[in-house]
Amino acid sequence: MKKILSLGVLLAAVAMPIAAHAEYPEKPVEFVVPFPPGDLEDVLTRMIAEDFQTKYGSPAAVVNKPGGGGGPFPGAASVATAPADGYTIGSFVVDVPTVGPLIGIPELDPNPFEPLGIFLTYPFVIVAGENAPYSDIDGLAVHAKNNDVALGHFGAPMPPTQVTFALAKAKGFSFSSEAAFDALDCNSLASGDVDVMNTTLQLVLPCLDKIKILASIGNKRIPLTPDTPTVAELVPEIPLALWNGLFVHKDTPQDVREKIIAVAKETVLSERAQKLATETGAQVYWQDADASTVQIEADIKAQGAVADLLK
Repeated sequence: MKKILSLGVLLAAVAMPIAAHAEYPEKPVEFVVPFPPGDLEDVLTRMIAEDFQTKYGSPAAVVNKPGGGGGPFPGAASVATAPADGYTIGSFVVDVPTVGPLIGIPELDPNPFEPLGIFLTYPFVIVAGENAPYSDIDGLAVHAKNNDVALGHFGAPMPPTQVTFALAKAKGFSFSSEAAFDALDCNSLASGDVDVMNTTLQLVLPCLDKIKILASIGNKRIPLTPDTPTVAELVPEIPLALWNGLFVHKDTPQDVREKIIAVAKETVLSERAQKLATETGAQVYWQDADASTVQIEADIKAQGAVADLLK
């Protein structure tokens, strides 16, 4: 009898560690988007969260943590301080790994993240209101030399903003004022808060016939605005584009990463995600972790070139 009891105790002891190490995911998962709801990264990340929940049976949701004009960095810092267990995943723009470690936020220096993959290149544009007395960048340059022009953007350190500043310098003018906003849409121009803004085409699609698109940011023209030149066409030294990807803390286990990647890749290559790309002019794809790491390194160098131009 004692031997049977001892064997039972031994089996229970062996089983305890197995029970304690439950398979991921066993509790709700958060995808943190450090911007307000509605733009492309938010919509696509919600698709990924929905598919994640369907595949694994655990609740998954997008949590929007805008930075109050501070860009994506406060939201990214909240992911950096969460446990490295795959239950808090960042959906971040290029700025988080390239600029975040340089601007004095302790949680982001050194860079605490590694990419799971890049899935979106934004159709980023520089736009003005329909009553603006210019229709292209050269016209803006002439006007701004003798008139005040206020620029709206998503944060001064962000690549689209830096590209816009560098473009202005290359064209021989500067903005009289500039300010960061959490959202830049049709109302931003209609209200007179800004004269020119850089934002995504998605946010101004409802008023596309009432605005002037001066240029797109990146090295490929946007299919929905094929006649609008890119900044890279106007100034070849500024080829930067804005992308978004999924990130986790560097200490996140590999098996957890693989489960997140499996869903995200399938989602962004799905028919509904590709339909969104067609409708908005965005590029929606899957670039794996290794290629994303190379992309980040290349963008750091490109941002350095932009910084040198601004000096």
